[in-house]
Amino acid sequence: MILTDVWSLYKADKQIQGYSAQTLKAYYVQFNLLLNSFGNISIQELSTNSLKVYLGKAVEKLKPSCLGHRIRFIKSLFRWAQDENLINGNPASKIKEPKSELRVPKYLSEEEIEHLRKACHTTFENALFEFMYSTGCRI
Repeated sequence: MILTDVWSLYKADKQIQGYSAQTLKAYYVQFNLLLNSFGNISIQELSTNSLKVYLGKAVEKLKPSCLGHRIRFIKSLFRWAQDENLINGNPASKIKEPKSELRVPKYLSEEEIEHLRKACHTTFENALFEFMYSTGCRI
């Protein structure tokens, strides 16, 4: 089965499962990138090595989080194709996601905290602000 036919069935299945329009739109973007790279070939022709080469080219242009999203889509597509008996084995099963970047949390400066304290008009607002700030709920 060619990739465009696989996409039609995959999309229909995900719609039935209740995936949001935004999720399907993001998946469609990833599918088009895959299609542009390989052409409208049979899904059986894609191998682990060809997928690794495809992803290897993207490493230079993408952040690890974006590459991880691309890998998750490919793994989902091929896992689904295997479950639907469209392919015998899953060539994406051995592909690993990149390590995610460690994010440094953003925090408020003392000056920003004082501005927020002064912006409270009632004792309730002040109590709510102090509660959120002192317990870490602000994060």
